[in-house]
Amino acid sequence: MNEINDFLQQNDFLQQLVAQISLLEIVVKGIIIGIVASAPMGPTGILCVQRTLNKGRIYGFVTGCGAAVSDIIYALITGYGLSFIYDYIHNEKNLFILQLCGSLLLLGFGIYTYRSKPAQNTHKVSRNRSNLIHNGLTGFFVTLFNPLIVFLFLAMFTPMSFMLPDLPLYQQALGYLSILGGAVLWWLFITYAVNKLRNRFDVSIINRIIGVVVIAASFISVILLLTGNSFH
Repeated sequence: MNEINDFLQQNDFLQQLVAQISLLEIVVKGIIIGIVASAPMGPTGILCVQRTLNKGRIYGFVTGCGAAVSDIIYALITGYGLSFIYDYIHNEKNLFILQLCGSLLLLGFGIYTYRSKPAQNTHKVSRNRSNLIHNGLTGFFVTLFNPLIVFLFLAMFTPMSFMLPDLPLYQQALGYLSILGGAVLWWLFITYAVNKLRNRFDVSIINRIIGVVVIAASFISVILLLTGNSFH
């Protein structure tokens, strides 16, 4: 009887451990997705950098936070959009095709990011600090009017098997909060770096680094898929 009790206790511990690892996996994936979605130096990134230089770090950071809220809206659209094709992606063959397309889309995004020239998007930013709410709202709407980000989230969600519709609600909420957390961490880092480096900061370097990382991740994803594995 004692041996049975010990086995049951050990089994409960293993189940709890697996659950904790599963939650940690969701958090890590969410943070990575949030960072990758925010990192490319597009119009929002340039605006954040310019405001950090001209107005101060807090104004650039609040601009980035506004963009992060907009990112979450598109992440929710992508995640819950997948629920409508749940029966399709639940099929192993169909899921493989969707994950492969997502990896190839991610590859295209990486190449585009690497080749992009963010300096061309630079425009004059007023040194008038206005207020933090105004700065946050402009960051939100600049990102909101870029619906193509849905394809970026789709490209990351499918290869990583992130936010599949059959996940419990609390795990889905944790995943989306992790995306928000990753985005906020990125804007915290980038405004700190810009504020410290000032005139030595080169936005093109950020895009090249992100481009190389994303291209490498897409290649790894394709290789794992073709060998019968995946990121999950």
